[in-house]
Parts: sequence; C-alpha cells; structure tokens
Amino acid sequence: MAEWVDVHTHVLHSKVAAKVLAQLEAHYHLRPMGNGQAEQLLQCMEWCDVSKAFVHTAAISAEQVNPANRWAVSLKRYPQFVPFGTMHPQLKDFESELAWLFDHGIRGVKLHPDYQGFRLDDPALLPIFAAMEGSFTVMVHVGGLLPPEQSPSCPWKLAAIKRRFPKLQLIAAHFGGYLHWQHVVEAYRGLDILLDTSSTLFTIPQPLLEAIFHAFPRHNFLYGSDYPFWEPTMERNSLQRRLHLSDSELDEIMSAGSRLGLY
Repeated sequence: MAEWVDVHTHVLHSKVAAKVLAQLEAHYHLRPMGNGQAEQLLQCMEWCDVSKAFVHTAAISAEQVNPANRWAVSLKRYPQFVPFGTMHPQLKDFESELAWLFDHGIRGVKLHPDYQGFRLDDPALLPIFAAMEGSFTVMVHVGGLLPPEQSPSCPWKLAAIKRRFPKLQLIAAHFGGYLHWQHVVEAYRGLDILLDTSSTLFTIPQPLLEAIFHAFPRHNFLYGSDYPFWEPTMERNSLQRRLHLSDSELDEIMSAGSRLGLY
C-alpha cells in the first residue's frame, strides 16, 4: 500500500496561533478542532495512518512573504511534513523568492486570495504563475461566502488560470470551491485540475458531492483534512462513508498526494 498523504494542513507559530485561529473562526464561523501546533498534527497523523502532510502558510502582505517562507522551510525539520511556500501579487522580487524556495527543496506554493487580500484574477499574478509553471504545484483556496463574480476566488477564475497556463499543476481546495460547488463541474470540465477533499464534507449536499466526484477521474482527488479546522481521522472516515468508498477506493484517494512528485 502506498503511503497516505494529507495534502491540506496548517501549522502555526506558537506566538500567533491563538490570534490566527480566532481570525479564521470569525471569518468562517467555524471553531477549529485543533490548536495548530506541530506536535498535535503529528499525533493526528499517527492516529490516521498518514505518513506525510503538506503544510500550508499564507502571507497577508508582500512584506510577510519572506518570513512566512522561512517559517515554512523551518518545518522541514519534521520529516513527516512537506511545507508549501507562499506568494503575493504585490511582491516585486518574486522570481528570486521562488528560486530561494526551489533551492531549499520546496516544490509547492499555497495561495489563499480571501485571506491574503487579493483577487485570483489580479493581472499581477500572471508573471508569478508563468514563473511557477513546470516547477511548482500550486494549492489554491477556492470559493467563499460571496457569489463567484464577487468572490476573490471561484472555480471560474481558477479555470481561466489553468487554460492560460496548462502546464501549471493546480490543486483546487475544498472539492473545487467552498460553497461554490454548483459551479465546479461546469467550470473545470475538460481541465486537468486536482481537487482536495478538505473543509467540505461537513456541509456539502449529497447530490453535489456525488456529482463532483463522478465528473472527474478518480486520480484527481486528493485527501485533505484542513487541520486544525478538522481532525484528520474524522475527515477520512467521513469521506469513506459519504462517498460509499471501498477500502481500496479510499486508499487510492488517501495515497494520491504521494504521486505528485513533491518530496
């Protein structure tokens, strides 16, 4: 059996963890189940039989990109973690920052337009996507409380990026678009966009869940817990129950992250 990977987790610095969790709770109206600390995530991974976790960070300004990426690289001291870097459209020297990430073994970048304060269709992102194409996998938060045209991110915006940069490997978080699930199948039709399972199963209607799952190749789905929002074992069990997966089908999704070539 291939090793299981959680492609969507967060580890927070102890100095800012409480503040960040409070901000996220206020924005999403969801109380995180975990404390965001590395030791707790490692324990959750052990309970869930997960061998690797992709760990994400997000800089809310250009000035925060450098320290956020240094924090991400510092997490490589845990062999179970696969850190992703962060970018911001206002960062002027993004090429040197991407080179620094690559030189330090980072092959993934996380973008969270809502949290970082930009729109996914911001033209300033285009040269960054061009620089990452073929070298980095990009995990993108998609969806939100606003309708697609007003939301900083949505499935249609991500689809436009994939069409413009076809060799850029994209992961659409939250089954392709949190609260935008009714647009996912049409927006991503014919595009090779990966979808993670995080922060979805607690609220997505069953018909939408099944429609998305059956619209795309099985290998395009990646298990993600969104720890510390959710506890990984509970998310794994919910995934298997709601999609009526056999053990072998569950294994295919749980191990899909190990085949992305990021570690």
